[in-house]
Amino acid sequence: MSTGTIVIIIVAILVVVAIVAGVVYDQRRRRLRQRFGPEYDRLVEETGSKAKAEAELTSRQRRVAGLDIRPLDPAARARYAENWTAVQEQFVDSPQEAVMAAQRLVMTVMQERGYPTDGGDQMVADLSVDHANVLHHYRAAYDINQRAADNQASTEDLRQAMIHYRALFQDLLGETSTVTETPVTETTVGLPVEGDVGGAPVVGTGRGPGYPEPVADADNTTAAYPAETVPDDVPADDYDAEPATTGSDVPRERRS
Repeated sequence: MSTGTIVIIIVAILVVVAIVAGVVYDQRRRRLRQRFGPEYDRLVEETGSKAKAEAELTSRQRRVAGLDIRPLDPAARARYAENWTAVQEQFVDSPQEAVMAAQRLVMTVMQERGYPTDGGDQMVADLSVDHANVLHHYRAAYDINQRAADNQASTEDLRQAMIHYRALFQDLLGETSTVTETPVTETTVGLPVEGDVGGAPVVGTGRGPGYPEPVADADNTTAAYPAETVPDDVPADDYDAEPATTGSDVPRERRS
């Protein structure tokens, strides 16, 4: 075999190795981005390097793989859901204390699942491996909690913190989070979604974030249903037939 042929074979082998290495690297990067989501982008921006960010995320995966992380059993999940409901109700009378209670409850659930809770940065790094999509909620809630300790958080800030804590709490319990990125307002905060952990029925006597205000009728008593669901006082027979356009906003005329 001539020297030229040998050189060509070596070059071809090197090209194939480079292609395979590139494919493996791209697959690894894709898996990290899929698993860590926004945490991947945040770390790339923080370190200024994709290689450094990916090395850190890979290190986190190895560390968490060595921990005894386990799911909650159904009894524990039900117990913690009841605890969260109590914390929500506490918010009405003691917002700041309720936020601190929410923080403690989240830490308790983490401990039972096997996450170390000593050391803030390491704890957040551990959480990022399996809960990256809600990690920004925890950071936001923790920041508000710190400001509340210095009496620099408003009631609305504390309300936001409760919603942020709830996102991580639901994820730790294995529930799908119902928190969205829609700005929270006085009338929209904590409105429950069916199946939401710690939520409340649309009509009920619960209080706190996650419970709507009761609807009062004309006699100033609490109605069983929102006003728009109460039947008309006038029988349907006293009205003319519906307009031709079904579902339109054109009102019916009452017979004289």
